[in-house]
Amino acid sequence: MVCEAFASIAFSIMRRNTMTSNNRNDDALTQLYLCLRLCEQCAAECIEQGSASLANCIKLCLACADSCRLCIKAMSYGLNNSNDICQTCAQLCEDCAAECEKGEGDLMQRCAEACRKCAEMCRQMAA
Repeated sequence: MVCEAFASIAFSIMRRNTMTSNNRNDDALTQLYLCLRLCEQCAAECIEQGSASLANCIKLCLACADSCRLCIKAMSYGLNNSNDICQTCAQLCEDCAAECEKGEGDLMQRCAEACRKCAEMCRQMAA
């Protein structure tokens, strides 16, 4: 899958930037990146459909992708406030998942699933 290939490359780059790395962080970074990519793809597909009814899905997918990106950076840089960022990311992922689950397309369902997994991982990281 293309997302997994991108996640692997991104993970390699991020790992070099991380002072200390462990399996938990590695898994979280990978999940965050997969969620980010699927949210961007889902938003793009919804935009292409051009339906006003998908406006909220587009907004949530883009916000979720941005929050995942910020969380990745905060964790990669070892910022002290990454727990707060992870909590915010978890909430946006949950909101995005709930919206995408309403959709009928395969990509929307995969996005919702990735968001749910990401939200769970972010909550674990923030704990």
